[in-house]
Amino acid sequence: MDKIQKAVVIGTILGDGFLQKTGKKNARLRLEYSLKQQDYLLWKYQILNNFFQKKPEILERFNLKFGKNYQYIRSQSYSGLEFGKLHQLFYVDGKKVIPNKVSKLLKEPMSLAVWFMDDGYYYPRDRIAYIYLPKYDSNSIKNLLFAIKNNYGLTPQLKIKKRGEHVLIFTAEDTVKLVQIIKPFIIKSMSCKLPFDPVSTEPSSKE
Repeated sequence: MDKIQKAVVIGTILGDGFLQKTGKKNARLRLEYSLKQQDYLLWKYQILNNFFQKKPEILERFNLKFGKNYQYIRSQSYSGLEFGKLHQLFYVDGKKVIPNKVSKLLKEPMSLAVWFMDDGYYYPRDRIAYIYLPKYDSNSIKNLLFAIKNNYGLTPQLKIKKRGEHVLIFTAEDTVKLVQIIKPFIIKSMSCKLPFDPVSTEPSSKE
């Protein structure tokens, strides 16, 4: 796995990617997105294609909550030792965690950009960025915040919203810094997540 591939994989694991254990030491990476994000999955696939079994496929499943079928696009990697090692770091008893050594993994701007494309949002009213999180344990949050501050100079705060969602909130000042770091790596189909100028944080005239 080269530097770019690893950066994309780390950002994906922190975001929407799922590592499935396939043996004592092996695991596979699974990507699933709505059809609206098809271009985004294909972008990841092009970078990681030597690890994947076949081209992404469009599937359908029934949504119990809304009582109807919906389509999504999925791709999954070969089972391998590299993904197995990452599974050992990021999963404990089947639950995703943030390992103590995450600061050595989450260090490339590309990783932060991929994570933001997966789970990040910008709120024009407050001119701040959010990244939504799973419900991590306190040690995981501590590890994550240390890595973000140590490697990117950003100091987001954890907030638990009314409906129970866990989010990292960046101040307006840190949002400007965040965008400067990740904007060169945001692909065209996901540029809607950055609807502002990285210096002023004003909404783009194209919006």
